[in-house]
Amino acid sequence: MNSEVLLLILGMALVTYIPRALPALLINKLKFSRRMEKFLQLIPYTAMAALIFPGILTVDSEFWWIGACGGVAAIVMAWNKLPLAFTVVGSVVVVMCIYLIL
Repeated sequence: MNSEVLLLILGMALVTYIPRALPALLINKLKFSRRMEKFLQLIPYTAMAALIFPGILTVDSEFWWIGACGGVAAIVMAWNKLPLAFTVVGSVVVVMCIYLIL
């Protein structure tokens, strides 16, 4: 492998590692209010919803409502405080069952 390519790869790895490692190292030194802690705890759920919602609407152009049924199933499971993995798998199962019925 060319030494320039190796240096480029190492440089890119360093540039992406630093912003990920610094918060992990400094998080114990920061004190947040309860409101801010609650906000930070909700970020993963918000990001997941932002990633999944467009897929719900674009599952199938002819049967768009199938994705909506999966989304409603996920909302119901999440509302009942089921684990996240169970909610995702459960909504996929709902969509697949509807496809099998059709």
